[in-house]
Amino acid sequence: MSNEDLRNIILKKGNLPRHIAIIMDGNGRWARKRGLPRIAGHRAGVKTVKRIVEAAGELKLSFLTLFTFSTDNWQRPKEEVSAIMNLLYETTKRELIELEKNNVKLIATGIIDELSPKRREILKKAIERTKRNTGLVLNLALNYSGRSEILNAVKKISRDVSAGLVTSEEIDEDLFSSYLYSKGLPDPDFLIRTSGEMRISNFMLWQTSYTELYVTEVLWPDFSVEDFYQAIWAFQNRQRRFGKI
Repeated sequence: MSNEDLRNIILKKGNLPRHIAIIMDGNGRWARKRGLPRIAGHRAGVKTVKRIVEAAGELKLSFLTLFTFSTDNWQRPKEEVSAIMNLLYETTKRELIELEKNNVKLIATGIIDELSPKRREILKKAIERTKRNTGLVLNLALNYSGRSEILNAVKKISRDVSAGLVTSEEIDEDLFSSYLYSKGLPDPDFLIRTSGEMRISNFMLWQTSYTELYVTEVLWPDFSVEDFYQAIWAFQNRQRRFGKI
């Protein structure tokens, strides 16, 4: 069965997730299995990003969040971190025209100000140039930590309470969510993790409280459009209960 046939089946089924989040894991293992340097796995992973973003756009999904770089990733060898950051710069610069052509709106959530000036500049340029696009919203979770996001929100709310802008009685889930990096984004309906690891890895801890999880053994560079469609098909055939019977 072709990918086009699978796409048509999914579209006919309906009940598509509005917001899909992906933990893109397995680049290093993919490279190691082939006797290649780890950066080769990251470069192969970028190709996967491109085809999954295109597939999400063809399904007319509303939001796609990709766990691009964790705050914990700074602890990796300096050479690898530098290579990843250069790859981020090159990819953003190269793919900007494609994002515009495909009506994709790029945003980023995380501590963006800690990136180098050159990388911040290209990212902000891409965000600015695509901000009026009305198709898929592509959210890069970049220099991101779920725990830091929650702590940052608590600090901001505390300051606003002290300043008299908010009362403690007004603090509820909706208000708290408005202080997160992901302000304005709906919580993910569906979280895909590649490479078979069974953990959340400090990713969108607040937002994924009722998110459906899907783990595949496929390493991210090998994750195909067909794999993506199969994951969505699994979501479509689940019954979401949200704590109900």
